[in-house]
Amino acid sequence: MKNVQTKETVLVTGATGFLGAHTVLQLLQQGYEVKTTLRSLSKKDSIIKALEEGGITDFSHLSFIEADLTSDDNWDEAVRNCDFVLHVASPFPAQDPKDENELIIPARDGALRVLKASRDAGVKRIVLTSSFAAVGYSKDIKDHIFTEEDWTDVNAELPAYIKSKTVAEKSAWEFIEKEGNGLELSVINPVGIFGPSIGGITSASLDIAVSGILNGTLSYTPTFTMGVVDVRDVAEIHIKAMLNPKAAGERFIATSDGVMSLYDVAELFKKERSQYTENIQKLEPIGKEFYKEMSNGKAKTILHWNPRSREEALLASADSLMNV
Repeated sequence: MKNVQTKETVLVTGATGFLGAHTVLQLLQQGYEVKTTLRSLSKKDSIIKALEEGGITDFSHLSFIEADLTSDDNWDEAVRNCDFVLHVASPFPAQDPKDENELIIPARDGALRVLKASRDAGVKRIVLTSSFAAVGYSKDIKDHIFTEEDWTDVNAELPAYIKSKTVAEKSAWEFIEKEGNGLELSVINPVGIFGPSIGGITSASLDIAVSGILNGTLSYTPTFTMGVVDVRDVAEIHIKAMLNPKAAGERFIATSDGVMSLYDVAELFKKERSQYTENIQKLEPIGKEFYKEMSNGKAKTILHWNPRSREEALLASADSLMNV
């Protein structure tokens, strides 16, 4: 008799990305049937390589569907028979486009496409990966601790990426309210995602902050700070939000405790990983007035989520990049 998996079926969009690959890895480790969408099936081998690096040997519970967020094709097939959808895929540009709509429209319409298909297929809950970008760009940061109650002001002068994440998340909540027909939505708002790369898949945060510091291309400290979170913890919080009844209708900031400037990151590497630091340029510290604080209290309380420290996440990034 065939051995039947008792766990539900989960669709993960965008498994070729840093977070997507780690999310698929954890779901397979926990015994779920996993489907994932790729813009092109030619990318399948890169995901399999990453998952093998993560310890997966049995791929019988993983299936691939070719689907693009800019087209309706195949989304009905992607969500068919799924209990949950983790919509992780989203464009992150190396630089801001000339026309902000190049980012805003695909981010918003892609999210709505996945939401509509999920609703029509009878999916229980969708967990959307938004960003701290949709939370933290509206207020004077002095003495303010950002929480899930905060929203970025889309009418402010903002980079296209920040605006795109805000517009996409607001559109998703509006869709659920007006035409969700019982589909549940939870949203995760991660800060800069770090941690170990698998299969050579990295993130913009890793490329800019970790590689940029270690290979010496970063020559000055930009006047901003960032929250830091480990990719393994972001994958975990998506699964917790998928399963916890109290997560329906809620958004959660995913960050470890505290924030860092890129000067702080460079100092951490010098102290803890001196073998990697021969190319690090002399960076200057920035003033405390630039330190933007955010709270992870809601995720800790409701989801019982306990992220790794920012230091552990950053050192894991450095180790995986330098030991390639």
